[in-house]
Amino acid sequence: MDLVPALEEPLKQPLKSVLGPATAKVMAEHLGLHTVGDLLHHYPRRYEERGQLTHLADLPMDEHVTVVAQVADARLHSFASAKAPRGKGQRLEVTITDGSGRLQLVFFGNGVHKPHKELLPGTRAMFAGRVSVFNRRLQLAHPAYELLRGDSEETVEAWAGALIPIYPATAKLESWKIGKAVQTVLPTAQEALDPLPPSLREGRGLVPLPEALLKIHRPHTKADIADARARLKWDEAFVLQVALARRRYADSQLPAVPRAPRPDGLLTAFDDRLPFTLTDGQQKVSREILDDLATEHPMHRLLQGEVGSGKTLVALRAMLTVVDAGGQAAMLAPTEVLAQQHHRSITEMMGELAEGGMLGGAEQATKVVLLTGSMGAAARRQALLDLVTGEAGIVIGTHALIEDKVQFHDLGLVVVDEQHRFGVEQRDALRGKGKQPPHLLVMTATPIPRTVAMTVFGDLETSVLDQLPAGRSPIASHVVPAADKPHFLARAWERVREEVANGHQAYVVCPRIGDDIDEAADPKKDPKKDPKKDPKKADKSKSPEDEAEKRPPLAVLDVADQLSRGPLQGLDVEVLHGRMNPDDKDAVMRRFAAGETDVLVATTVIEVGVNVPNATVMVIMDADRFGVSQLHQLRGRVGRGSAPGLCLLVSEMPEASAARQRLNAVAATLDGFELSRIDLEQRREGDVLGQAQSGARTSLRVLAVIEDEEVIAEARQEATAVVAADPELERLPGLRTALDALVDEEREQYLEKG
Repeated sequence: MDLVPALEEPLKQPLKSVLGPATAKVMAEHLGLHTVGDLLHHYPRRYEERGQLTHLADLPMDEHVTVVAQVADARLHSFASAKAPRGKGQRLEVTITDGSGRLQLVFFGNGVHKPHKELLPGTRAMFAGRVSVFNRRLQLAHPAYELLRGDSEETVEAWAGALIPIYPATAKLESWKIGKAVQTVLPTAQEALDPLPPSLREGRGLVPLPEALLKIHRPHTKADIADARARLKWDEAFVLQVALARRRYADSQLPAVPRAPRPDGLLTAFDDRLPFTLTDGQQKVSREILDDLATEHPMHRLLQGEVGSGKTLVALRAMLTVVDAGGQAAMLAPTEVLAQQHHRSITEMMGELAEGGMLGGAEQATKVVLLTGSMGAAARRQALLDLVTGEAGIVIGTHALIEDKVQFHDLGLVVVDEQHRFGVEQRDALRGKGKQPPHLLVMTATPIPRTVAMTVFGDLETSVLDQLPAGRSPIASHVVPAADKPHFLARAWERVREEVANGHQAYVVCPRIGDDIDEAADPKKDPKKDPKKDPKKADKSKSPEDEAEKRPPLAVLDVADQLSRGPLQGLDVEVLHGRMNPDDKDAVMRRFAAGETDVLVATTVIEVGVNVPNATVMVIMDADRFGVSQLHQLRGRVGRGSAPGLCLLVSEMPEASAARQRLNAVAATLDGFELSRIDLEQRREGDVLGQAQSGARTSLRVLAVIEDEEVIAEARQEATAVVAADPELERLPGLRTALDALVDEEREQYLEKG
């Protein structure tokens, strides 16, 4: 698109020209702030009221905090030490209070002189430092502090408001230093370009942007903060939705080859051989997709659904429709295990219809090929040849499909499985392989709350499958408290033996591979960087949570060995993990699918798409180390046949811990949409949005995806109307500027992720 020039944004001025090079360098290195606009959009995390002190009783351990409190007591102690053998060492102990609790501050050596003079009983100040425990008492060692006297002119000016802003800070940059820097650049806020169309702003009673920036940084009342936040939420939601609406609009202008279903073709032959009828949901979603495929503009649709709701079948029917219409379909999977699994299940579902050009193939048959990075040269050459000649109507593969040397005869449809693992750019690279832009169907097995779908996948229309196929069995889920009740774990292994004795199979999932091979050491943390694993910091606090977290995550190789020699002795136990040779992985999966293996001990490589109806029980070790959605995904691997499924979530965390509450939530419901809301409420949204799509803006500052559902939905409507009326935004140069900044940020993020 040829874009009209946007207005020049006055807030693009570099911070070093305003604050000086030293401060600007620290701001850039520690907070990623480079321009005046970046600093003005670094909003306070919370506010302290002058007459109301913070709660020292609730301080989090090991975190960098800023508190406002009053000095209750200050004592200087002398002591002998290696550096001061004659008792000349000095330690200043200051006790501060806020009415809710007390906190000790400690200063040593040469650092005691200034605080000794300034921190007198009755003095009020802001203190910042890392919370630690010494002699079972909370303390801040060598905290930075800022007196709140109100007598010097600078302090009066800096803290003129009744509410003191507390900024997201770091050890190198305390909240009040950020506050002073904001004070310096705040006058520039008057020149901020307003991205919202005046009619939208006035119609919704929102304050102008300069006023919002002033009120968020220097509020006089709580109403000021509410006004500012309401306005800034709209900015974030609206600019993001305009970016998505323009993408939808641009896509809708592209030409595409219509791929209408052919009567009595491959799709009809496939439907005739299905041993069951489609659910109402599958029929409805299929109609939506086939209607899209028949139009002259590319389909852009997100197909999301409950675990096991039959998304693959719906996607396959779309692929067969395109093959019927003379085109080819490509399915992109995130891992080799999943690509092989899809290839296997699709060829099984199609039977002789997948044997085009082969002896015994049906008349309408096509060829279904697999293409992955680890294939042998001869098989790869043949697959590439089948694609370029059009012999293969369907290809299933990994990122290998995106490579330059992969050419299609006539690519008509791209199906992307597990969308959140592929960036927009990867999606576009595959779409670029068609003579005209191919249709696009994106599938996700993780149910997504409506707001996230609108925020992250807002360039796609959404279809939802929320009905399970007939014959699927319910899955019972239970938490096994291994630490409190070890006999429960023994019973879990008995249940596995009982299922195997009844002719079924079991999965055991562990967070790590073991044997010093760390594929997924812990889904939530890197032990190398975990302060709790630092021996110097070891004995700070002996809570059961800490003890449980200190233990390394259970590993596939160790657990498989212990089970084979212990509670599952005599059963056929195999392992599967991401570092295995692809052929070995495939062989293990084939043996398990054929029922030759009783128990498969695996990492999360089995998380999605693996379909073995005979597997009825899953034991997830160290379940607290996995996220809510991941546990729901894993659980979806059992109960896929007629026998009921059982999922046992083993945890050593104590009953009252947050980790156990999370597991209880998973055990209590099979509703993936409900769990996805719980998941989002418990995690930082940036993580959710960042995982969902490289190229999506993850730096939501005031917009909360779940809470602000209404704002997002309304912003999407407004954005669609604005773009329909003025696709180039020629009448809204301020919005164009904000959009350019967002797109630049997206591009930067994508390049960084490389």
